[in-house]
Order: sequence, then structure tokens, then C-alpha cells
Amino acid sequence: MKHNFKKIITITLTVAALTIQTSFGAAANAKKKNLLFIAVDDLKPILGCYGVTNITTPNIDKLAKNGVIFSNNHCQYAICSPTRVSLLTGMRPDYTQVWDFKVRMRDINPDILTIPQYFKNSGYTSIGMGKIFDGRGCDGWDTQDVPSWSEPLRMVGRNVIYLNNKDPEKKPSTEIADVDDYAYKDGQITLTAIKELKSLSKQDKPFFLAVGFLKPHLPFCAPKKYWDMYDRKDIKLPEYRKLPEGSPAYAFQDSWELKSGYTDVERGKPIPEAKQKELIHGYMACVTYIDKLVGELIEELKASGEYDNTVIVLWGDHGWHLGDHGMFCKHTNYEQATRSPLIFAGAGIKARGINCTSPTEFVDIFPTLCDLTDLKTPKQLQGTSLLPILDGKATSVKDYAVSQFSRNKDGKPLMGYTYRDNRYRYTAWIQKDFKNGEKNGPVVDEEFFDYKKDPLETKNFINDPVYAKEIERFRKAVN
Repeated sequence: MKHNFKKIITITLTVAALTIQTSFGAAANAKKKNLLFIAVDDLKPILGCYGVTNITTPNIDKLAKNGVIFSNNHCQYAICSPTRVSLLTGMRPDYTQVWDFKVRMRDINPDILTIPQYFKNSGYTSIGMGKIFDGRGCDGWDTQDVPSWSEPLRMVGRNVIYLNNKDPEKKPSTEIADVDDYAYKDGQITLTAIKELKSLSKQDKPFFLAVGFLKPHLPFCAPKKYWDMYDRKDIKLPEYRKLPEGSPAYAFQDSWELKSGYTDVERGKPIPEAKQKELIHGYMACVTYIDKLVGELIEELKASGEYDNTVIVLWGDHGWHLGDHGMFCKHTNYEQATRSPLIFAGAGIKARGINCTSPTEFVDIFPTLCDLTDLKTPKQLQGTSLLPILDGKATSVKDYAVSQFSRNKDGKPLMGYTYRDNRYRYTAWIQKDFKNGEKNGPVVDEEFFDYKKDPLETKNFINDPVYAKEIERFRKAVN
């Protein structure tokens, strides 16, 4: 039998060429990874996946098993607007100059780049709902950005119901309402996010979906069934409820956000123990409520078919004093205010089920998202990508996490810069000229804590000669 070898070779080469072309075409047209960006307002790391045993958070715990927990993560500034501006731009507060609620980020830096803006410019459908930016630090309907990013309360539903409050002059700090999950704004935000996911999953473009939950921010309002999951008799107050020995008095804060904003606590007076337990109870109920909504969001992502192609990052914007040191709320440089939850999970995460104890910061999120989605990292970003940890190739990417908070002493403004490593925290209180950008003056006070010896921050060891070498190391880092 005669064979036309020339024809066979031609056919074979043609098929091979078509196969290669199809493969390259498929690779070129492969959909980029999506991003689900979950923000939880005032969430401290009291979650089961962070080792807390008296809290019920099964959905976030399940998410964490599919990713990496950063258990020594810290915010840049323990209050909403500055920390969110810093996280969402990848730039530290001394660059953004958003240190309070008086300045918007583009008042100082008109061309500053944000995460949602960058992904939108990179071909993503970029959508946000709930509280992502704090509206007081962002320029709202900026045409360079994505509409509604800084407007936290555009959802239907209510943040507070106060069904049992008959006096309009009273503003209680907690509420137990026998309503379903969707009576509050967070429930409505979840329904809106689910609706968006259904639509986004049908598009060819990758998506960046940011969902910002409002609780457990004050007031502590959650449906009654979440309150009922905890018995107040079992709730214990923190073991240490005083200012650390040897720390400057101005480093303390007298729960001013709580006492100035709500009428069931008195200014200038200690909060009764019964009320403290009520506040802790309410905070826990809110955390479990949000966990339930996070679970609904993740389940919809799975149902959409996009789960395996979506990077998920969940964060709380700072920590929260829940009675420790005699304080409630945030607004300090202490561990309970700066330490914040950060979890990466989903697509592209190779080192799953890992608890990273090395220091990380919120400015690290922007470059990490770029690496996970194969986008070029903007050169100006001040954080460090966490990809080596997520890939299982490293256990640490930096020596310190840096936080800061401002105070006044004798009428002079100070900035407290705090450096946290695997074991220690060093804070330098420095005179600062806020009217002249980053110009700093002398160090007027210092604090030093050892979390191995003294995990509750009961004593400032700055004058202990045992730590002289370590303190000098931190001083060099600040300078």
C-alpha cells in the first residue's frame, strides 16, 4: 500500500500548529483572577481561627482554613478614616497626611492611586458597597475613582432600630431587636453583594467586588438570636484594667467615643462592670452576626462558579479595646488597638491553613493583591508583598509592623510611632509639626513592651537595663 508521506506530514504539522495556536489563544483569553475584598468595621481578632474559644465564627474560620491567617498583623492608624485611606492607597499616614477626620486624601495628594481605581484601570469591573473608605477621608464622587466607594450608608435598611427606645433623646450603645438578618444595613449590604455576584459571574471581565460591613462598630446592634447565643453570666472582664506601669498618662484614652456618643454611659466616670459585660456581649453578638453574613457571601461565590478563580481577602480596619486597660474603643498605640485581623484565601494561595506570626501591616495588602493577580505593582507603594508567605516560600517579609497615633502633651502635638516585631513593641512619642508635613522634633517619651514576659502590657520596660540592646535596635529603626 502506497503512502503519501508528504501529505501526512503536512496534515500533522497543520494540526500541531492549530493545537499550539489554540493553546496560546486559550491562555491569552484566560480570565484573570477575581477579587472579593471584605472589610469589617472595628473588628478585632476575636475569631475562632485566631484561637479565641468563646466566640462563634464558623464561616470565617472555614474561610481561614483555605488560606493564611496573619495573626501579628497591625493597622497603620487605629481609627477609621486614616487607616482605610492608608490601606486602600498602600501609603502610610505621614504620606497621605490623613491623621484624623478633617482632611480628605486628595486634598493633599490629588493624584493618589487607590486599589479599586487601579483594578478598574487594569480592566476589572470594580464595584464597592457598604463601608470601604470612610467618607470623611475620601472625596466621595471623585471621577477618577469608583462611585459610592466612600458612601457607607447607601443601602436600604437601618443601622439602628431602637425598637425598645421610647425616648428620642436617648441614644443607647446596644440594641437587642427580634428581627431577621436583613432588617439592618449589613443584611441589606449582603443581599446587594449577592445580587452583584450573580451578575458579575456572567461577565467575561474579571471583577473586584468590595463589601464593607458596618458592625461590630458601635452601637452594638444585632438580631436577638445572636445575643441569645451567649450567656452574659459566662462573660468575664479583662484580667488587666489599668494603664501600664510607667507609661505616660496621655497614651491612655477614656473611652471617649463611647462616652461622647451614647447616653447610657457617663462622661468622666468609670463604666460599671455590668455595663462593661453588656458591651462585650453586644460586641460578640455583632461579630457572630457578621460571620453569618460573610458565610452567605462565600456560599454565593461558590454557587456562581467563580470561587476557584477568586482571591478573597478579609480584614478589620483596626483593633478595639474591649475593657482591657480600662478602655473601650480604639484610638491608642497599644496591642488591642493596632492588632487587626487579616486573612487571604482562595485562588493563588498555596500555603493553606497556615498561621503566620511574623509582623505584617495593612500597607502590604495593595502589593500582595497585585502579585496574586499578575498585575504590575505601582512603584510608589510603601508596603511589602506577602506573596512569599502565601506561596509557602517564606515565613516573614519584614522585621517590624509600624503603627502610629497622635496625642498632645502640655499643649504640644505628639505623634507616637510604634514598632512591633515578633516579641516586642517600642513606641517613640515625638513632637510633630503637623502644619509642615513630616517634620518631626525630639522624642519626649518612650514605651517598651515584652509580649513573651508580659502579654497584657502591664509594665513599660523602657528603663529596664535587661532590654537595653533590644531598645537600641528599635531606636535605630525609628531613626
